[in-house]
Amino acid sequence: MQTLDHDEASISIDAAPEVVYALVADVTRTPEFSPEILDCTWLDGATGPAVGARFKATNKSKPKRPSWTNKPVVTVADPGREFAFTRTEPFAGTILWRYRLEREGDRTRLTESYTVVKPITRFGWFVIERVFGNPDRHGDLRSGMAETLNRLRAAADNRRDDAGNETAPGGDRGPSA
Repeated sequence: MQTLDHDEASISIDAAPEVVYALVADVTRTPEFSPEILDCTWLDGATGPAVGARFKATNKSKPKRPSWTNKPVVTVADPGREFAFTRTEPFAGTILWRYRLEREGDRTRLTESYTVVKPITRFGWFVIERVFGNPDRHGDLRSGMAETLNRLRAAADNRRDDAGNETAPGGDRGPSA
């Protein structure tokens, strides 16, 4: 039987932490970055990242397998430093997802991680392996983090104008790093 406990991956991005945070914490853009997320929408009147805000995520890990939804709760919303949320699913335990941002001169070290807070049950593993056809969930999450970080780096790179200046969300010119 598979197990999950903790894993993380990091990347250096040529953008200020505030720019990277704006990308990470806008969960409505998560489908652009994560290979497993199909849709994310804020719930209960939330319009952006705040501790306690909830959002609905629709996931799909393998082609020709069913998708599923969950409703994560934001646990940390510290612009330029950290964005984190937990997601709890029946039989699939509770996982804390965290994005930590560290300034490295003009760059940002972005670390994505997960920590299992409440383990997946035996029945949950049965569903993951048999229904969703996933014999290596740890490997899928690891490669998904790497792909997500690379896509975030590309999006941050696209937020620069021809002179190399960072642009604010929505394309307006913001302060340079």
